[in-house]
Amino acid sequence: MAIEKINPELCTGCGTCVDSCSMDVIRMDEKSGKAVVKYGEDCVLCGFCSRDCPEKAIVLTPVMCVPPVVAW
Repeated sequence: MAIEKINPELCTGCGTCVDSCSMDVIRMDEKSGKAVVKYGEDCVLCGFCSRDCPEKAIVLTPVMCVPPVVAW
């Protein structure tokens, strides 16, 4: 998983990370109203969620579990 964690203390539940994730990895938790990693195995480490988060609540790991596929 490329997203190490979403800090629930920093997350305000704005949903910006959900909107910026093209892989639909992050979802809003109905109980807490905050962002959670729902499908971490689908993350491609694009970094848009972390870049767009106004509170900087998303921590990305520099190491991916699956090596990237090279097209050549």
